[in-house]
Amino acid sequence: MIEGGGPAALEAIGLSKKYRRGARALSNVSLRVATGSITALVGPNAAGKSTLIKTWVGFERPTAGSVRVAGIDPWHDGGGALAHLGYVPQQPALYRELSVTDHLDLAKHLRPDFDRATALDHLDELGIPHGSRPNALSGGQQAQVMLAIALGTQADVLLLDEPLASLDPLARSEFLGLLRSAVRERGTTALLSSHIVTDIEQVCDRLIVLAVGHVLLDASLADALAMHRVRLVEEAAGNGLMEVGRFPNDRGDRLTLVRAADGTGPEALITRPDLRAATLDEIVKGYLVAGRRLGREAGAG
Repeated sequence: MIEGGGPAALEAIGLSKKYRRGARALSNVSLRVATGSITALVGPNAAGKSTLIKTWVGFERPTAGSVRVAGIDPWHDGGGALAHLGYVPQQPALYRELSVTDHLDLAKHLRPDFDRATALDHLDELGIPHGSRPNALSGGQQAQVMLAIALGTQADVLLLDEPLASLDPLARSEFLGLLRSAVRERGTTALLSSHIVTDIEQVCDRLIVLAVGHVLLDASLADALAMHRVRLVEEAAGNGLMEVGRFPNDRGDRLTLVRAADGTGPEALITRPDLRAATLDEIVKGYLVAGRRLGREAGAG
């Protein structure tokens, strides 16, 4: 869905992407990411998260619809869009022959406005040696080098494609701390793709759940928590409620995630004694189950 309020740093309008052999990665996706926000993009493998990010970078051409970066279509003006972007891919894209310092020098050569001092400050804070090559660095350190380079570009928008996937808990915490500080201090916009809900809850203010190429949820964290509840009883949701999905908790209990029906406010949830507040993790699990159901229906069709 597209919501008003504030200029869009990132936007998708009726975006669809279909590959040559018929696989559909995205289907009529419309959303906007407001300037200054940190948005979590969550979904299972093959949900279309990386494809969506790559359309904004200009690596993928939409089959239908379009995307915008700060109002610019990256397919028609790649240089203009890239001037606003800092990109951290899922796998660190560092040259084996170059040291950390060499990578910063290369970034400065490619982008004359690159803030080398800021990038070095971030690396010094984490104790990452400037003379080391990538093979001498841990996965977390390589991810931090990529983030430091992205921040050094002074880009308006950061696109982070599952940078936390291979990091240990300490490295994830350090990465997210650096990201949060940079966004809050400079007003940067960040889109963070991740499977790790407990981590994104610490830094993100908006949640997008993507499954089988469809946006299933697009809301602020506050609205998502207010509009959803869970119940232990597996029965019809009832008046004013919509069932999202059913899933087991860590104890093996079957939970049902419900939300207020369209046109119904959160008061429909508050007055129900059989419901309790949902955690962000439960909300995501409920929508992932809904995504599986949608995928089965699409396959049957």
